[in-house]
Amino acid sequence: SFLHCILGSLTTPNTKLFQKLFITTIYIYIYITKMAGEQLKSVASLLLVLNLCMYVIVLGFGGWAMNRAIDHGFIIGPGFDLPAHFSPIYFPMGNAATGFFVMFALIAGVVGVASVISGFNHLRFWNGDSLPAAASAATIAWTLTLLAMGFACKEIELQIRNARLRTMEAFLIILSATQLIYIAAIHGASSRR
Repeated sequence: SFLHCILGSLTTPNTKLFQKLFITTIYIYIYITKMAGEQLKSVASLLLVLNLCMYVIVLGFGGWAMNRAIDHGFIIGPGFDLPAHFSPIYFPMGNAATGFFVMFALIAGVVGVASVISGFNHLRFWNGDSLPAAASAATIAWTLTLLAMGFACKEIELQIRNARLRTMEAFLIILSATQLIYIAAIHGASSRR
């Protein structure tokens, strides 16, 4: 199929997992768009609770990483020169992609929690008036989650990281799929009304 042709060009071992995740997400998207409206409301509410929990966990681990980077980063005072290869996004744990990954994961987490709040408002009313706000917030959160997931993939490729960073990577990869499925659920319900 068309998806297999596009994904066939990615042949590294790490991308096989992403290929399977992407194809599974597309199949779930197709299934969800065929469901009835009230069933989609329960699917959307379940996904909102799941996404909220995962975004809060990402924010917790991201806050820990940022705090550790601030406390244990470079100390530059009078008479000290900048070290060679100085980066303003230096993190004492992880690898070269960790700083970018943590910053974008924090941004995605905050916007994701805001989209969940908008989503709960949409679930409360479940009409066409509340859909645009919920859909646009969810789409923005999803795109930022994809951006953070891209840095997570780079961090996985560079390999040197601890268990908390691996947990953040896993949650962002899962969130990129569940957020897309949530967007499909609320749009599928709007097309059924």
